[in-house]
Amino acid sequence: MWLSDISIVLPDRLIQNGAVRVQDGLIAEISERPVKDSVRAPRHRLFPGFIDMHGDMIELELEPRPRVDFPMEVAIGHLDARLAASGVTTAYAGVSFSRTAKDNERRSFEHTSQIIRALKDNIERLRVDHRIHARFDVTYTDAIAALDGLLSSGAVDLVSVMDHTPGQGQYRDLEKLIAYRSHGQGVSMEEARVQIEERIAASVPADQVLDNLERVSRLCQSHGVAMASHDDDTVAKANLMADIGAVISEFPVTIEAAEAAAARGLMIAMGAPNAMRGQSYSGNLSARDAHAAGLLSILAADYHPASILPAIMALAEQDPNGLAGAARLATANPAKALGLTDRGDITVGKRADLALIDPDGHVALTLRQGKKIYANGTLDLPSKGPVEIVKENLQNV
Repeated sequence: MWLSDISIVLPDRLIQNGAVRVQDGLIAEISERPVKDSVRAPRHRLFPGFIDMHGDMIELELEPRPRVDFPMEVAIGHLDARLAASGVTTAYAGVSFSRTAKDNERRSFEHTSQIIRALKDNIERLRVDHRIHARFDVTYTDAIAALDGLLSSGAVDLVSVMDHTPGQGQYRDLEKLIAYRSHGQGVSMEEARVQIEERIAASVPADQVLDNLERVSRLCQSHGVAMASHDDDTVAKANLMADIGAVISEFPVTIEAAEAAAARGLMIAMGAPNAMRGQSYSGNLSARDAHAAGLLSILAADYHPASILPAIMALAEQDPNGLAGAARLATANPAKALGLTDRGDITVGKRADLALIDPDGHVALTLRQGKKIYANGTLDLPSKGPVEIVKENLQNV
């Protein structure tokens, strides 16, 4: 099947009015000109399918309101549909192991393990290529052995290490954190302050945190799984994370930390909602500022997959390589960071993971390995062939 009369976003440039042929799940041919006998999509733009390396949406789907639990199959099916409709073809579901979570609560070991099993058990019937991004609380010493087991079984595809102890990282501004907790939990400022003080009093010693970091790093290296740091807020922390083997710095809090991490060879990942809005909701480093400084490598959905495309379009206006450069932030760059050599750009021989965007900036069609996983109904698509919906994959979604 040919998709024709389209602008094609290549890794380094745009073809203004060309065509792409999809065959056997791969990109078979690229033409600089339109072709006959094709699916015509004038004024549409063809991107590689977006690769989201960090999406926290599954936890929100499972608990859309505090203490309101949804069935696993409902949550996973809805998230899968949202991702496909956003042009995402590969998604790393961010699931967390937190020391402070109680048994079977969100981010407890039992609950998070259940999410991982459910995703893996349902992987064949889902539209998007779902993978697991384990967010590991480095103060959670007792869970390191369990993480080893998950890595050994192949259940985890990416690990990020985080420390949400108040007073550092994302939560270094205690007054902002207290206000955020008060609003989010519906408690008074004083009650929120007491909660934060209790968290600080129960913090794990620094030498234990360092030992845990080194143990997790060794596990990742032994299993060939990439490790990311999270919320680097100082030059010293960025250097520490580089020293122990992190390859990605997620959501650095300050420009100084981002500069230090990038200087050590880490790829800087920041949230697409941040880039789309032009600011961090928590008042930390702006993704647009990081991009303007030449530091931004990867855009992640974070908590909102539909923000990836508008974030790319916003950053394209200031990117030295325009739309092609901005698109790499959600395609070729995360593919490189995560070792996904078969996808991430529109090149002959790569997987036909593609997102076709209409003139109004909406996703018109998403293909995963040449199969239609989302369409908004505006294109005249063939009823059979490479873009046919695989009915058995969708019956239970």
